[in-house]
Amino acid sequence: MSNRQRRKSLSIFRPPLQPLTPIRDEPPDSAPAATLKKRRPISCTDDESPMSSPGAQKIERTDSKRSLSRLMTKDRSRGTQKDGRPSSIFGSLRSLSSLKDEDENSAPSPSSMHSAASAIPDVAAGLLIHHGPLPEVSGVFRRRCPYLVLTDLHLTQFKSQGRASEMFPDISGPHGPAKTNLRHSRLSSSSSIHELQGPSDGYYSIPLVHVIAVYKLDDGEPYFSIEVAHLNDNTSSASTMTLQIHDPGESSAWLTAIRSAASKARLTSSIFFPSSLVEYTAKSLEQEQDYHPDHFHMFKVVQRANKSGKRSSSDDLTKLTSKICILAVGMYKIHIVPLPKSVKSPSSTSLSELSGTSHGIVTLSSVNIQTFDDSFQLWFRVPFKPPHALHLAALCVHEVASYIRQATEYLRPEWIEQPFAWIAPSSLSDDALLPLAPEEEDDNLAFDRTLTAYCAGYAIDTSNIRYTINYTCDDAPAFELLPRASTQRPKYSSMELLAIFRALRYNETFHTIRFGGISLDVLNGLCDPHGWEHTPWTRRSGEPVDLGEQQRTSILIQEVRALALKSRRLRRMDFSYCFTRRSSSAGAVPDSGCGICEALFPLCVKQYTNVDWVVLDGNLLADVDIDYLYAAAIEKSSHFRAIEVGHCGLGDRNLEMVLQALSHQGETLETLSCCGNFARLQPLDLREYFDRFSFIRTLDFSNTYRTSGAEPLFAFNTLRRWKLAELSLSGSSINPETLAVLADYLRDPQSNSLKILCLNQCGLTGGNVNDLCRAMTRSTPRQLHLFISENYLEQGHAGLVEAVEQSLTPSQLTMEMLEYRDEENYRFLLQAWARNTSTVYLNMSKVALPLAASTATAAALEAMLANNATLQILNIEGQETHLESAIFGPTLNQALLGLKQNKVLKVLHVEHQKLGMPGANTIASILEENSTLLELHCACNGFSLQAFTVIVSSLKNNTTLLYLPYMEEDREAEFKKWDREFEGGRDSGLRSLTTPTKATVNTMRRSLGAAMPGPLQIANRPVGSPTKQKRQYTQQQADRLLTSINTKWDKEIAMMQGFLQRNHNLAHGSHGPPPENGAAIENERPATGLSARTSMQLGSNEATPLAEPDRQLGAGMGAASEHGDGAVNRLEDDGDTETALMMSEKLNLD
Repeated sequence: MSNRQRRKSLSIFRPPLQPLTPIRDEPPDSAPAATLKKRRPISCTDDESPMSSPGAQKIERTDSKRSLSRLMTKDRSRGTQKDGRPSSIFGSLRSLSSLKDEDENSAPSPSSMHSAASAIPDVAAGLLIHHGPLPEVSGVFRRRCPYLVLTDLHLTQFKSQGRASEMFPDISGPHGPAKTNLRHSRLSSSSSIHELQGPSDGYYSIPLVHVIAVYKLDDGEPYFSIEVAHLNDNTSSASTMTLQIHDPGESSAWLTAIRSAASKARLTSSIFFPSSLVEYTAKSLEQEQDYHPDHFHMFKVVQRANKSGKRSSSDDLTKLTSKICILAVGMYKIHIVPLPKSVKSPSSTSLSELSGTSHGIVTLSSVNIQTFDDSFQLWFRVPFKPPHALHLAALCVHEVASYIRQATEYLRPEWIEQPFAWIAPSSLSDDALLPLAPEEEDDNLAFDRTLTAYCAGYAIDTSNIRYTINYTCDDAPAFELLPRASTQRPKYSSMELLAIFRALRYNETFHTIRFGGISLDVLNGLCDPHGWEHTPWTRRSGEPVDLGEQQRTSILIQEVRALALKSRRLRRMDFSYCFTRRSSSAGAVPDSGCGICEALFPLCVKQYTNVDWVVLDGNLLADVDIDYLYAAAIEKSSHFRAIEVGHCGLGDRNLEMVLQALSHQGETLETLSCCGNFARLQPLDLREYFDRFSFIRTLDFSNTYRTSGAEPLFAFNTLRRWKLAELSLSGSSINPETLAVLADYLRDPQSNSLKILCLNQCGLTGGNVNDLCRAMTRSTPRQLHLFISENYLEQGHAGLVEAVEQSLTPSQLTMEMLEYRDEENYRFLLQAWARNTSTVYLNMSKVALPLAASTATAAALEAMLANNATLQILNIEGQETHLESAIFGPTLNQALLGLKQNKVLKVLHVEHQKLGMPGANTIASILEENSTLLELHCACNGFSLQAFTVIVSSLKNNTTLLYLPYMEEDREAEFKKWDREFEGGRDSGLRSLTTPTKATVNTMRRSLGAAMPGPLQIANRPVGSPTKQKRQYTQQQADRLLTSINTKWDKEIAMMQGFLQRNHNLAHGSHGPPPENGAAIENERPATGLSARTSMQLGSNEATPLAEPDRQLGAGMGAASEHGDGAVNRLEDDGDTETALMMSEKLNLD
């Protein structure tokens, strides 16, 4: 029986190290595009264990093929290191152009293995450090007592003490002088023979520079075992040596001696990573989209087996196998990269191969570094999942930990307290770590960087997260989360919301955080039982908070509290319309509320946060929410500026509790909003509450109910004491007494601070508006925005006309959705506006007339547009629904011509007025002459491709317009019209086009003129037959038609963008490049303002997408001519513009 067979039969040796397989074999697709600043590397020492390890510096790409250079360090002497610790092993890189030749020259061959082993310095040349016998082990035929010798260069295992004494004279033989002929004995430690075989028989040696880690082994055996993992880069051989020692003191002595000697040996050697290994590791990170040259560090580590207790059988041997691999710290993740397949294990034992893994740096929950050996543990945890542990070991454990710590602080630079446990020796304490290198300050305190890191850690697509930052609002800057980018799933997931919340934590850039309109239902009531590392136990200053058992609260409550506790500058939080919950029915589980009140208001009571403005509008509040609000508001220490509870479903009792509690905040409250609730207000009680408020600036009691009576809603002295900026009573019934108080207040100089007055749907008449306008009149126009929409202004209309004509109106006036039974009253109002000189903004949209406006009314509007010298913004938008219509009518085209003489209007809204092709011609003629209009909002007017083309053509001669819509709604409507024309569903594969007469044939030809000029395919039958005929079209032909229209629409949009960019450059004094292909396209366009017949013939020389149907239609038309009908030719030659327009609109507006 051979030695190898006998060794396997005992089953007492640990198998050699098994190499790992690559993460991926495919080349990387892309790498992160962001460029980050370099950070100063950390140099660490360990007082308790004098181990030192190599580190890493940046890796740079030096050639155009994004290849890596070889990683190498310079020789170091012991005197240049601090406390015996090495500096980084990463050095300069050579380009890949030299790697191939170098690898070919340096790759070992089987024939050169012995020469490679002979190149190792003589084992006996080293300085003897420690030696001793290993435990005696009895075999089947003989006993053995191996002897272990440690020098400053090698760890050598001899078969006997006598063999060791032959090489080291300082070691005496077991029986006096050393004997030369000793019988071979079996070793008591397991190792790889191929790696350890020395130049002569009788001993096995490991160069200390090849040692990766030295650590205690907990394998269940009755030994104090030590495992030494090593990797020979020259021979690509990885293995382990296990030392089984009975005495714990001797085991500790060997462990300390080997670690110290291995660390010092690396200091005096040129340690480098083979270039092929560096390239392989970098490509692995690139495939994970996590490689950046300034944020890339790699280390050789051992992935240890995790098993304790006694093994039951030898089958568990492979489960205890340790693996040498690469630990790479990337931009956002920590990677365990298996060794490439070229690294072969010499052992014949079949071992399971581990696959590479990646973990987000922000998911790190614990770092545990042992003080007695090279082992350490990294724990990672993704929300709602149990933690995952990596049991590792490395001589460079301190440097690995330092770089991981640096990476966490780089990704979360504002986090004062990192959310993971740091269990490390004193040499790696916070005070001992070197400070980070100073960096340029990123926008918003690296918010984007932190958010991207959380998205990478939680496997989230960053393109779905949309937000904006508002710098012009109160309490700016404000973070505003926008709806999710994906239309397939418009609501944010729980992981996406957690990434946003945790990226905002500790960030003091934002004074306001708005989640308004974003559904947070997915986090309400959701708990994470697997860990509480992100639970906020302290304030930003580190002071503990007493909030009960927070680990039992929902994730939403924990994250909202964290935002409020960790930022000193956060003042306002907006959660309006974030929850769609419904109150629990009687007898059901108690309603836990929306969660926001439970999260914030206890912090305000105990003064743990500076948040003093909470917006809860649109969320149904439960009784428990009201209890939290009441408990916080009655405490003056809360210092609330506003608690907005509009549309929260409050009844009489709950609203009374809210007002009673907020009355204690009278010295600080600035905004009081209780609109849209079901409660009925008692004027006398309400006035009592109002008297307690001293600094109200915004009061919103719109859409509220009050009890009947003659009492005013508030007293004059109360309004006069406030410095109101906004007062809203829309949707509330205002009695004459309240109107009188309001008029008196508007006359008083104390009301000069009022900027917004909302009185929509308050039952006002024209006479009431006249009284209010006279009360607010000053020597100059009152700078105030008055809302009087949906009131009965036709009653007492003469008073309204008088206020407008005498310029008593404020600078901004909104009067939408007015209904006129007599069109003449509306005409009088337009005539008054022609003479008004006080209003610069007028919203008179959605006005309903009994019939379409007459020519007299159109003339009044035309005179208003031509003669008014103060209006700068005008909105005459229409409205059309299934039940009612509020449009001006066809005469609006004539009225708009007054803009040709206007010299002051800058913004015009004229949407939803069904202007069609005549309106397009009108707008085109206006744009050619008007030089003051900056914005024209004219979408949703039934514009076809031809109409859009006419409008865009007019921009050639207009150099002042800065905004024009893309008409996307009109494009969609155009597609729907054509879809209706093609009868039948897409499933049938055929479409039929109904063509009753030759006149309709010509109409279709003109409607398709801009997209596909030429005749359509129609059956050859006599025209004039009362029976409609249907010509079958394939789905492919219909799709080609719609594709042609869509392509030409995009072409017009591109031209429009070029013209608008030209105008923008001119407005800002710069001369940018002309529109792309502008000259060529402009030469193809007709002059604007042409007749309908001329404009409908646009593109007649272009190729049609349905050439074959056109050819067939040509034959059909010829046959029709043979029947003596020349309607088509006569219509083409007819100069009657109105007839052509009617035929064109038939298809485009049906």
